[in-house]
Amino acid sequence: MTTKTPKAADHLEEGTVLRPRFDAAGLITCVTTDATNGDVLMVAHMNLEALQKTVASGEAWYFSRSRKALWRKGETSGHVQKVREIRIDCDQDAVWLRVEQTGGAACHTGRRSCFYRAVVPAGTGEAKLEFVAAERLFDPDAVYGSHKHSHD
Repeated sequence: MTTKTPKAADHLEEGTVLRPRFDAAGLITCVTTDATNGDVLMVAHMNLEALQKTVASGEAWYFSRSRKALWRKGETSGHVQKVREIRIDCDQDAVWLRVEQTGGAACHTGRRSCFYRAVVPAGTGEAKLEFVAAERLFDPDAVYGSHKHSHD
């Protein structure tokens, strides 16, 4: 008779306990998608407090690396993300939020998604950016004023 000795990874990959693996800066990457159609809306970061607040409140919270501050999505713009599902990847070092994006825009530039440009070949191995799905749903200057908001 052979018995399988559990590997350390089994607890992360097959267990039922949430054990997020934050990086050296105390952050975990978070991919946020539209719960209805699957569109990728944004990629941001969470610290432990942001993850806890997201779970407890049902609204998306993130940590800004550039501002070194916790923020609730929509606290300035009113475009709140209502969380429909939270998933964690196999080794618990990335989070996936499936959200209902209120107000239609997730990006601080006023667009539905932060992924509004495609990388296309420009010839001889170079690339350029081409605007796609780039319609602005709100004026970022009117909403945020002169200071820029970003997901970093």
